[in-house]
Amino acid sequence: MRQLERLARVIRESRDSGNPPPEALRELIESLGTVAVVGLSRDPIKAARRVPSYLAAKGLEVIPVNPYAERILGRMALDRLAEVDPPIDLVLVFRPSEEAGAIIEEVAGRPDRPAVWLQEGIRADEAAKCARAAGVIVVQDLCLFKAHRALQESLPLPTYRNRQGV
Repeated sequence: MRQLERLARVIRESRDSGNPPPEALRELIESLGTVAVVGLSRDPIKAARRVPSYLAAKGLEVIPVNPYAERILGRMALDRLAEVDPPIDLVLVFRPSEEAGAIIEEVAGRPDRPAVWLQEGIRADEAAKCARAAGVIVVQDLCLFKAHRALQESLPLPTYRNRQGV
């Protein structure tokens, strides 16, 4: 329970009251296997590189989406989210709020129905509302690293399974 209490504190840092409750976020985080990162940075100093690097170090498959990079974290970078072919569990977004709505809409139309996670300071309220109404899990204005760390003691590492059971 202490992990859920820590996670609840992290969730309160977000300004989006529509984010899932701690139990639902814990379930999402524990089910992650493959994460597409839109805006994964080439710069190792930026959070848009440190957070995905952390996730990769914890055993998740991280797919970089950055049209200005050839390879990031040892993987071929894709130009667009639409190029991500394998089923994914989560789309982690490190792009400005002005671009986030279109990304949420694109994710909501994917057949694999991944969740969407907008990092701290990133929001697209209208698109999030529509996607949530369609059954897509959307997290806004919340750091995945902080949420993952809040649960760290309880997570099975490094064996993750994706939401499709693979």
